[in-house]
Amino acid sequence: MANQYRDASGKRLTDYPRPSVAVDTAVLTVGTGGDLSVLQVCDATDGDWRLPGTFVHEGERLASAVLRSLSDKAGVTGLAPTQLHVFDDPARDDRGWVLSVAHLDVVPFAALSSSLSPSQARLIPVETATGMVHGHDDIVAFAVASLRASYAAAPDPRGLLAEPFTMSELRHVHEAVRGERLLPDSFRRAMLPLLVDTGSRAAAGPGKPATRYRRA
Repeated sequence: MANQYRDASGKRLTDYPRPSVAVDTAVLTVGTGGDLSVLQVCDATDGDWRLPGTFVHEGERLASAVLRSLSDKAGVTGLAPTQLHVFDDPARDDRGWVLSVAHLDVVPFAALSSSLSPSQARLIPVETATGMVHGHDDIVAFAVASLRASYAAAPDPRGLLAEPFTMSELRHVHEAVRGERLLPDSFRRAMLPLLVDTGSRAAAGPGKPATRYRRA
């Protein structure tokens, strides 16, 4: 029986101090202004803006707690966040010893914008999402670094663009993710081997119709 187990020193599991376990989720997207943005929720008690998160209930799986927090606090459903990193500094949370299992989801803007209540949840550029409680700034920084690493070697690994897309549309997404301007010619040379020409063209403006691609 679990309550009869004792380790080599004769202690039971309940004899050891245990942290509270929380889940916090960084939901990233590219907003209409072309900025890499993160989902924040307004705390019902303190009134500040922070990442959607919650404490894990007894007997609850981490994934279930994540989905519950997104639905209850942000009004968002249908996402599939994955585990990002465990933040375990005992001093990270001023409420006490709280271990946070951070999660990440990266979704197209349209998957979020229509369901957000302005008084409950908002999308804010990651550069201005600072000063949050409970170490949430560190979670956002880790999430952004992870996203940037994935985009360094692939066209659109998290599906921020609907296929087919033009090279310019793809470059604008990379600029948003990386937070910097990219040289069009250099970007095109790097991406072309990783894309498939769909044979279709997009007429945008007076210039030559742009080739549409899909991910290889």
